[in-house]
Amino acid sequence: MKYPVIIFDWDGTLMDSIDKIVACVKQAAIVTELEVLPAEAIRQIIGLSLDKAMASLYPLQPLQKQVAMVAAYREQYIELNHQPTPFYPGVKDWLISLKEQGYILAVATGKGRNGLNRLLDKYDVNDLFAVTYCADETISKPHPLMINKILEDLNMQTHQALMIGDSSYDLEMANNANVDCVGVTYGVHSHQTLSLFNPIALLDDLPKQLGNYI
Repeated sequence: MKYPVIIFDWDGTLMDSIDKIVACVKQAAIVTELEVLPAEAIRQIIGLSLDKAMASLYPLQPLQKQVAMVAAYREQYIELNHQPTPFYPGVKDWLISLKEQGYILAVATGKGRNGLNRLLDKYDVNDLFAVTYCADETISKPHPLMINKILEDLNMQTHQALMIGDSSYDLEMANNANVDCVGVTYGVHSHQTLSLFNPIALLDDLPKQLGNYI
């Protein structure tokens, strides 16, 4: 077992939620009377905390307007948009298998704590993860604090952990924490972008391919 601890990003890595996030950002922009940006521009900020994401999308808008976007987005995602966000095919059973094999699983996500908890409960996967950290209780990616906190809680060293994510923010966070990383190519950022952060692998099917590296 090369990496006893496997740390996962959530949106776009484990959960097929990118389309819903894009739709909710677009609708939030309509509600707050801001420009509705192209889907590709919105995809680029997935993985950041909401405050950083809205600041990145609307850098010329005053803070008050960015805060309004965050609130409108949350309302869309939690209450108004009922688009399902399932795990990618095979992922839940694979996570169960990893835990049964003795791997310690963790989550480092740009989601807020309330949002992550809702999904952990909804899909009955609380018991799969030894520890989870969210952007609203630490610092947004690519700052390494989420990974640092996970390793501290588990009493593990950096060489014992692997970070897996679909965005440059995930892999840069791993670089900043001095932790090896794997990129998945079916999420928000391209193979070319992910390759800039020295991943040990870039995978297009996580359950089938990761076993070659852990």
